[in-house]
Amino acid sequence: MAIGGRSRVERTHRAQPFLKTPYEDTAPKFSPDGKWLAYSSDESGRREIYVQPYPGPGGKWQISTNGGQEPVWNPKGGELFYRSGSKIMAVEVNQSRDREGAVPSTFSAGKPSILFEGPYLSTAASFPYYDVSPDGQRFLMLKPVESPASAPTQINVVLNWFEELKQKVPVEQ
Repeated sequence: MAIGGRSRVERTHRAQPFLKTPYEDTAPKFSPDGKWLAYSSDESGRREIYVQPYPGPGGKWQISTNGGQEPVWNPKGGELFYRSGSKIMAVEVNQSRDREGAVPSTFSAGKPSILFEGPYLSTAASFPYYDVSPDGQRFLMLKPVESPASAPTQINVVLNWFEELKQKVPVEQ
């Protein structure tokens, strides 16, 4: 995905735009089945989360309602997470395709709800600073250091640590 549009890379390893827009579209994430794409765009005048079928055709749906960035799908499907300020939001999604799996037939999204909130690190880059476990039940997040005074100021490297341990705690054989 490029700023001002979205691109795809085929097996030819050449990037090909599949939608060119004048907006800053970032942070693309494929749904677990690979048929839908969630991304962040400033199309509305502020960052929001959108979903559209991949590679198309079909419409697009705005998922977030009060700003959004860093979308991540629940690996089990049926749910999309995103960041809205200091909040991690969750939205139930239902998607389906026609019998051949080619044309999107339905997509619906529930109302976003706050999953949790905290002072977790975020990014201005086009990738999220968090991840979701394969079962969709746990999040891996980065927290900033609480204060500069609590940041480590030195690193101790212990050489021959096992030898020193053996001397201090002898093992009987």
